Amino acid sequence: ANLHRPYLDAQAAQGLEIYQNARQEVWWDRAMRSPDQLRQRVAFALSEILVVSDQSGAIEGTPFGMTHYYDVLLQRAFGNYRGLLGEITLHPVMGHYLSMFKNQKPDLANNIRPDENYAREIMQLFSIGLVQLNSDGTPVLQGGNPVPTYDQYTIRGLAHVFTGWNWANCPRTNGGQWWEWTWCPSGPQGNEGVGWLLPMQEWESYHAFEDDKVLLNYPGVALAGGILPAGGTAMSNLNAALDNVFNHPNVGPFIARRLIQRLVSSNPSPAYVGRVAAAFNNNGSGVRGDLRATVRAILMDNEARTLPSLASNRGKLREPLLRQTQLWRLLNARADDNRYREWNAEYSLGQAALRSATVFNFFLPDFRPAGELSTLSLDAPEFQIATDPLIASTLNRFGASVYWYWRGNDYQGPEDIVVDLAPYQALAMSNPRALIDYFDLMLMNRTMSDQMYQVLVAHISALDPDWDQGRERVQDTIWLIHTSPEYAVER
Repeated sequence: ANLHRPYLDAQAAQGLEIYQNARQEVWWDRAMRSPDQLRQRVAFALSEILVVSDQSGAIEGTPFGMTHYYDVLLQRAFGNYRGLLGEITLHPVMGHYLSMFKNQKPDLANNIRPDENYAREIMQLFSIGLVQLNSDGTPVLQGGNPVPTYDQYTIRGLAHVFTGWNWANCPRTNGGQWWEWTWCPSGPQGNEGVGWLLPMQEWESYHAFEDDKVLLNYPGVALAGGILPAGGTAMSNLNAALDNVFNHPNVGPFIARRLIQRLVSSNPSPAYVGRVAAAFNNNGSGVRGDLRATVRAILMDNEARTLPSLASNRGKLREPLLRQTQLWRLLNARADDNRYREWNAEYSLGQAALRSATVFNFFLPDFRPAGELSTLSLDAPEFQIATDPLIASTLNRFGASVYWYWRGNDYQGPEDIVVDLAPYQALAMSNPRALIDYFDLMLMNRTMSDQMYQVLVAHISALDPDWDQGRERVQDTIWLIHTSPEYAVER
């Protein structure tokens, strides 16, 4: 995996101050230039499921820690989902973001009760969802109503499991006294310490081992009745709880649908979800949770690889961030010093890596805008951020990328990220149809309608081929395709 942290280490070695902008910079660098693009793409999809965000004050000052968290997603992108769940659960960034860090066992005399935040989100968002699912992702119904996957007792039981975790590098010279638990730093004062890069460590004296814990109960559950008996250690109880969650029958269809939505289509058919869930449940060698097999099943499925009809529900609105990366990759965008100082993309694109407003990501997976899509019961997650102001800002940004920030424009500085239009100018001058065909292939996978194609041919052919050596033809072709509704909806 082409990881992110070495980039920050290299900048720090040059004496540069490291803030969250360095983390954003390396994300763009890897999205643009890394040879392992599928891994980078899957890691980004996972980052929109297993969400942490520097918009939280608890982690906004930890660029190294957040970069390390993203590297975990990169390293585990084709690994096992159980291993990924375990690693993010003990990652200090997640611990701070969803308040499992320094979560304590009950002390009723001091009005201390285990925090339930992570217990709730690991089930609702990271594994099983709110309602029981069939193997194809459709809800299980009883009396016409969906069946909840868990209740408050389950949340409380998991919350008790998730107690007793602190920095890994905490010295406990006095046997784990309260002042050591409370005041142990992540590293040298004033610095982002090594503790942010290490799994949290158990402190048995703060772990709630005393009572039985109600966990998930389902057919075939390993724990009798879904009950974790009293006793054990913080680590053994954590592993038992994560196994309990991971082996719930919902996990396959839940994660299958989430990943399909991020990679292929907002409304996959139940059959598609079922095929991917089957690969998650068994990779062909009896292994559950193999993400490599899961991603392969997603991308090699007929619903992902065959062109849909116009009446089909397949496809999804492209995320603004991914529209920008596709445009820049296609046009070999870079600054003179090869750095990508794209530090605040959320202002114009509504998105930036690990920068969503909440743990629910930039948009909800079941969001439906008012109107025809809602009437047809079709999910359209990305439309949640397609507000009038954001649509205007993204169009302005894409237009600037094509019409202003191009290599050779004397008004651009050495730090500006500029596109290279020169390779297409000769073709634009001699054969506008071939130019349109090329960008139809590269941007739309040759899905452009004949009506749109004929309109483009008429417009581009009418432009003076000699004006700026064909650059205007190139710019208009890219701009009109990239901002078209046909391109915006990836099918």
